[in-house]
Amino acid sequence: MTRVNRSAKAVSNARAPILTICAILIFAFIYLPIVVLIVYSFNRDGVGGFPPQHFTLDWYRRLFADGAIWDAVLNSVIVATASVMLALTLGLLAALALDRADFPGKPLFRRLVLLPLILPGIITGLSLLMFAVFVHLPLSLGTVFLGHGTALISVATTELFAGLQKIDHAQEEASLDLGATPWQTFWRVTLPNLKLSLIAAGLLIFTLSMDEIAVTFFLIGRDNTLPLEIWGRLRRGITPEINAISTLIFALSVALIVIWYRIRTRSLGAKPQDLLEQTATQQQEQAA
Repeated sequence: MTRVNRSAKAVSNARAPILTICAILIFAFIYLPIVVLIVYSFNRDGVGGFPPQHFTLDWYRRLFADGAIWDAVLNSVIVATASVMLALTLGLLAALALDRADFPGKPLFRRLVLLPLILPGIITGLSLLMFAVFVHLPLSLGTVFLGHGTALISVATTELFAGLQKIDHAQEEASLDLGATPWQTFWRVTLPNLKLSLIAAGLLIFTLSMDEIAVTFFLIGRDNTLPLEIWGRLRRGITPEINAISTLIFALSVALIVIWYRIRTRSLGAKPQDLLEQTATQQQEQAA
């Protein structure tokens, strides 16, 4: 057994450098273009000339003076905020149904909730466009909001269902035993315990809505959201302002994802490794 372990360890040590090099190449392939984009947003010569030699903030000054882009940013923020409220409301109802109710077809419903996450955005956008035409709903920011909110319900449901699984139901039972109505128990016990899950789901939905382009493309009217404004300008050529706004979007997205990850970690409580160790200890005690 010792020889086998030594041989396996030697093979593992031999593979480690190869795996490290592969990991570095993969991360370079993913993130090096983003680094280039950020660097060129400060390049005085625009998108030409490599390597960049003269750095400036002029492109950011032009960006902040560009009214069309900031109108698109405002539209995106309005749509994303409304989508968060719609997705969280419907997602919370769906999560409560999955966690608390028994009804025919519950396993099928649990799988259908995840369908928007699996379907390509072009399919979701096209189907929502056909529905809007069928009900004679004019295309506008309202249809974009409905499309984003509908497509992202699955994200809210998944996050909130996981949060409901961690709630101590004894608190709710105690609230009911002390005379509180089910509605009061929901507002004063259940909802506060879901605060971290609600914030985490809201941040993730906001980020996904701000970046959504496939669904937006089919449902937009005369107004533009930020991704479509950028896409429209790219058809006329890459400009340094696009690099600047893309850098700001990247920074905002990273910040929101980091906040979501921290909140998600806090909502999980113990670390996964600690949970595994606790489970192993319990199993050993039961076996003894």
